[in-house]
Amino acid sequence: MTYDRELADRIRAALSTEPGVTEKTMFGGLAFLVDGSLAVAASGKGGLMVRCDPARADELTAADGVARMVMHGRAMDGWLRVSADVVDDEDELRRWVATGRDVARSLAR
Repeated sequence: MTYDRELADRIRAALSTEPGVTEKTMFGGLAFLVDGSLAVAASGKGGLMVRCDPARADELTAADGVARMVMHGRAMDGWLRVSADVVDDEDELRRWVATGRDVARSLAR
């Protein structure tokens, strides 16, 4: 499955005023890096892949349509999968993009 190009365009728009943003194809999707750190991606499996503070994972996954990201059968600390239904809402998309952006930006210090 290829990533949702419309979703990628919406992520790009949400990050358009941010300095240090680059794009890279990875994991079958389109990743958006902030200052060289992966922040968020239009996932090849649909929806959004979002970097998060691992200490907030339980809080963040309490929301419908949000789960820890699993890769090769293993839950990945600091990564979430947000369903396409959730990010159909523009405010929700921007909230999740900001979550990933903030964590990525904090890693660049």
